[in-house]
Order: sequence, then C-alpha cells, then structure tokens
Amino acid sequence: MNRTELKEIVLEQEAQQKQQQTMEINLIRREAFEKIDSYVENSFVIVISGIRRCGKSTLLGQIRRKYPGHYLNFDDERLINFKLEDFQVLEELFIELFGEKNVYYFDEIQNIVGWERFVRRLHDERKKVFVTGSNASMLSRELGTHLTGRHLDISLYPFSFKEFLEYKNFKLDEKSVYLTAQRASIKKYFNDYIINGGIPEFVRGGNKEYLKSLYENILYRDIIVRYNLSSEKTFKELVYLAVSNISKEISFNSIKKNLNLGSSTTVKDYFDYLENSFLVFLVPRFDYSLKKQIHSNKKVYIIDNGIAMYLGFRMSKDIGRLLENMVFVELKRRKEDIYYYADKNECDFVLRKGIKIIDAIQVCYDFNDNNKEREINGLLGAMKKFKLKEGIILTYDQEEEIKEKGMKIKVIPVWKWLLSN
Repeated sequence: MNRTELKEIVLEQEAQQKQQQTMEINLIRREAFEKIDSYVENSFVIVISGIRRCGKSTLLGQIRRKYPGHYLNFDDERLINFKLEDFQVLEELFIELFGEKNVYYFDEIQNIVGWERFVRRLHDERKKVFVTGSNASMLSRELGTHLTGRHLDISLYPFSFKEFLEYKNFKLDEKSVYLTAQRASIKKYFNDYIINGGIPEFVRGGNKEYLKSLYENILYRDIIVRYNLSSEKTFKELVYLAVSNISKEISFNSIKKNLNLGSSTTVKDYFDYLENSFLVFLVPRFDYSLKKQIHSNKKVYIIDNGIAMYLGFRMSKDIGRLLENMVFVELKRRKEDIYYYADKNECDFVLRKGIKIIDAIQVCYDFNDNNKEREINGLLGAMKKFKLKEGIILTYDQEEEIKEKGMKIKVIPVWKWLLSN
C-alpha cells in the first residue's frame, strides 16, 4: 500500500478520534469497562467481538483515553488494499508520527488476511494489543492458529437493560425496585427497551434508517460478499423466516423445502454465517446423546429486539416472544451455556455448567389461568429430569412464589431479573 496514502489515513483517523472524544461527554461506561484495569495488566491480547455497531469502537476509545496507544480502524474502504506486509510500514509510521508506545488498538482487524501474525509479533515484543472484530469464525480460526493461549475474549452486546437505563439518565439504586414512582419509571423504560432494543446509536436517535444501514452492512459486507453467496434473494428469505420465528423451533429440512434449497447443509451453512456475524443464534434441544442433540430441531433468536422489529417481526398479541428473545440475549451476555428442553412439555431454557444442568427458566408474558398449567408443567418436567429444587418463571410484571411437589418456583418480572445481575 502507498506509504503516503497510509500516512494520511492514520492522521485523519487520529483527528477523527480526538474530535469524537470531545463530543462524547455523555458516554456511559459499559459493564465490560469495569474490568479493564485487569485486562491491561495481564499479558494477553484482548479480543473484543460482537455485532457491528454494538459499541466496540466506542469501548476501544474509552480504554484508549485511559491507556493511550496507537490506533487504526480497518473498517475503512481506503484500506481495502492493505496487506500483511503493510503492517511493518504502519508500525514505522506510528513511531514516526506519535513516538513509541506500548499499547496498540486495531478496529475490525479481521478484514486483513494474516493480521494475527503481526499481532503475535507485537505480543512477543511485550506490547499490549486490543483488537475488535465482528466475525466470530474468522477471529477464532486465526486466533487459534497463531495466538492459542495468548488471547482473552470479551463479547460485547447491545446495551443491557442496566446500561439502557444509565443512558437514559435513570439513577438506579438498591431501593429503586421497591419505590412506587421508581418502579413506574423502570417499567416505562422497559416497555421502550422491549420494542427498540439496545443498539446504542438507535437508542440515541431512534432513526430506523440507521437500523437499515446496519442490517445491510451485516448482510452484504459480512456475509454475502465474504462468503461469495450466489443467491441473495434466497438468503434474505431465510433471514426473514428466522426473524418471523423468534423463540420458536425450526427444522433445517423444512426450511430447505420452503426455500427450494438443494440440501439442508446449505441451510446450516447460512445459519452459521448469521451466527458468525452475531445477528441470529440457534439454541439446541438438550439431550445427553450428542448425536440426537446435533440432529434435533433448534430454537432461533436474534441479537436485538429493535433489529427484529425493523426486519418485520410482528408483535400482534405475542409480545411474549420478544420477552423470551430478550432473556436469551441476557443469558448470552452472562456467558451461560444455553439449551432448551422438550419432552411432554417444553422448558424455554436450561443452563448447563460442566456436565450438569444447573438452572431451568420459563418465559411468558402473562402467567394466567389459561397457561398456568402448561408453563408450570414445562418447568417441572425439566426440574424433575435434572433434579433441580428451584426453577424460575419470568413474566412481564408478575411476582409470586409457588411450591409444587417439594419444588419451589419463583415467578419474577423480566425487568427485575434483568437488573438482578
């Protein structure tokens, strides 16, 4: 790559970063930032991954303000011809322009083939390196090749409900959930959060064109172009089908028939691409037989309710599916190992730790006479199967405790559960 052009890009990005810092007075501290001192003090390469525009660059900027270092964002079309050998020129330019520093920050680095070799060299020279990326598969493959045991992963998601409240300048304390006025405000914000989700820029401005731009970037740049997909129309139809079935079971075979695809393997590949871009996730049905688990139906979820609504999810009377989707994303944020369980009845989530299932969670909008027996039986079935003494039913706004056959079921509002961690 032309040295002069690269120098101009480095200087321009540095100026943009400084300008952005002066504008970002009201930035919230993401929960991931709380551990940043420990991340800096250890010897690992820090890898921050997540869906586009969930705040990775902003988090990187916050870290950089506390720990100054060299920076480059590779999600810049002018760097399309940047190659592995250009990293040497880049390092020379950094030193020439800003002097020697011990910390390096690289945004969307997976765009550069072979990047992990340069990062490995910096690591071996005892430099601290932070990188961000929005493709899970590429990051893990490259890290596994050259940085095994030398990196620490941080998954970043759209705003949690706590972060959402902080962004809205709602002061949350231990008494908030017990005070009438405070509870009313929390529920008001919660209604907003259910529908609009937590993509930071969309929370700030509410512009649906922003969600359109985000979706198209993921679809075209991260998936269709990267994986050289020939049928854009079919892939879009699969995404729409997935979003229409949030929190429901799907079958690769039935999708194959619906979309006239030649193989269910193609359906699996498409969902792999969506998961790699952090847009859509599949949850397997738990079974002690790994073979049965692999071939069973999956339940589908999406990274953010706001994106789901933009892509065409229709609430109608089924806001419970949005609640369940929200619970799934929070469980991912809490790094849980998530499955669903189905026998005579279904339990929405069972959480595994090691070889044991340790928790069972049911989600419904309204816990009433029409669905009470079904929801309880689904939960109890999982609790009996995995010998659990307690289970949880998460609802829109109900709270009680049920004792059934020597087992305890806690009914908790989703908003309160979201604030409990």
